[in-house]
Amino acid sequence: MVCNVAMDLAVPSGRVRRVCCALAIVLSCVLPSRILSSPVGVHVSVDRNTGVQATPQFKFQHVPSPVKDDAGAHAKLAVIVGDPEGGADLAALTDGALPTAEDQPSANFFFAAGTDGGRILMDLGAVINVAAVNTYSWHPSTRGPQVYSLYAADGTEPKFNPKPDENTHPATCGWKLIATVDTRPDQGEGGGQYGVSITDASGSLGKFRYLLFDSIPTEIDDPFGNTFFSEIDVVAKK
Repeated sequence: MVCNVAMDLAVPSGRVRRVCCALAIVLSCVLPSRILSSPVGVHVSVDRNTGVQATPQFKFQHVPSPVKDDAGAHAKLAVIVGDPEGGADLAALTDGALPTAEDQPSANFFFAAGTDGGRILMDLGAVINVAAVNTYSWHPSTRGPQVYSLYAADGTEPKFNPKPDENTHPATCGWKLIATVDTRPDQGEGGGQYGVSITDASGSLGKFRYLLFDSIPTEIDDPFGNTFFSEIDVVAKK
């Protein structure tokens, strides 16, 4: 994905978070392309399937398909900011079970309609050398794309806060920004099946125990902009 304007999508407070969420969405409409503020060396690969190419196998041209035995399969998950919708619970993100249709709320995790997204904490249980973080989503409309910032931490910094609330920016309490992701197409509402793979040129994103996904809606024209997240895979460096 080609980008031109750097922005950190995770912001310090609930009110400011909502304003910046709207600003990020407006900017994406008026600018020809977006720049994602990721550290040097980090690469965000994005694939999109539409029509008959979108199948329950989640096969993409470049991004690996989800697997059941990744390093995040037994991670502990928690919502630390935001309100989940009445779809699948957080376990759906790591159980290896994938949606079989494009609009299947019971097989996806998503934040409540009309809210400005939220934060998902993933505790891997121990520090591991992370080679890649892959995220997947599927929806026929605006809940298909993914817009989030990924932070990571090993948990050893004295000021580390494992559950930064909406009034706390992760970068101020021991979290490192790994990448910002925005898979919205330049034109159209963006329905489809998406695969995202976050990697580093060195082969390692770093040694971490905790991952924090700070997600915002893909649009604010109506209440239904929060992504249908289907799966999250964490790949350990071998």
